[in-house]
Amino acid sequence: MPIHITVAEAAWFLPFVFPVCLWVIWSDLSAMRIPNTAVVTLTGIFLVVGLLALPLPEYPWRLLNLVIVLVIGMVANAGGLMGAGDSKFLAAAAPFIDPDDLMLLFMIFSVNLVACYITHRVAKHSPIRRMAPDWESWSRGNKFPMGFALGSTLVIYLGLGLAFGP
Repeated sequence: MPIHITVAEAAWFLPFVFPVCLWVIWSDLSAMRIPNTAVVTLTGIFLVVGLLALPLPEYPWRLLNLVIVLVIGMVANAGGLMGAGDSKFLAAAAPFIDPDDLMLLFMIFSVNLVACYITHRVAKHSPIRRMAPDWESWSRGNKFPMGFALGSTLVIYLGLGLAFGP
C-alpha cells in the first residue's frame, strides 16, 4: 500500500509533532489524561507549519478534517466510547494525515494498538513497573492509556512518510 504524505510534508511536521506526541504518551501513561495544552500545541503546530508544508489549496481541507474528527469524537465521547482527551487528540492530529492515507493509518493504528496494549500489560506485571511505580495507568484496572497508541501512531505515520513518501 503506497503512502501519500510527501517526504517534504513529513519532514516539516515530524520534528515539531514528535515532542508533543512524547508528551501525550507520557501524560497518559503517568496520569491517564491528555493535557489540553498538548492538544492546543499540536493544533498550533499545524496552523503554522501546515502553511509551509502543504500546498495552499489543500490547507483548508486539512483544517476541515480537524472539525469533522472533533465532532465525531464528541459524539463518541458522549456515548462513552472514548475519553475526551483521546477525542481532542484525534481531532488535533487529523490535519497531519493525508486523506488518501486513511486506510494505511487504520492499519498502522491497529497493529500499533495491539503492540502498545501488550507492552503496557507486560510492563505492568513485570519488574519494569518499578521504574515508574506511581503511574496511574498501572492501577486503572482494565482501562488503557490510549494516548500511548494514538501518539505513537502519529509518529510512526510521519516517520513512514519521511522514509517512504513520494
